[in-house]
Amino acid sequence: MNDRIDELLQLIEVEPDALREAEFLQAQAILETLVGKTVTAAELQDTRIVVTTNDGNRYFFYGFLGGKQE
Repeated sequence: MNDRIDELLQLIEVEPDALREAEFLQAQAILETLVGKTVTAAELQDTRIVVTTNDGNRYFFYGFLGGKQE
């Protein structure tokens, strides 16, 4: 039973650098789809950046926030 619990805990542990890299790659892929579109709004929220284009689509970017400004 304990081995199974340990196995499940390992599955949910996330490496910060791996998560950051995955978010970067996803953001890069999304930004490539925006070529030729017009951004009509950009909103900085607590945990994400939301970009709206002139066709009404909204794009969400995570992983760039969280650092404190001094």
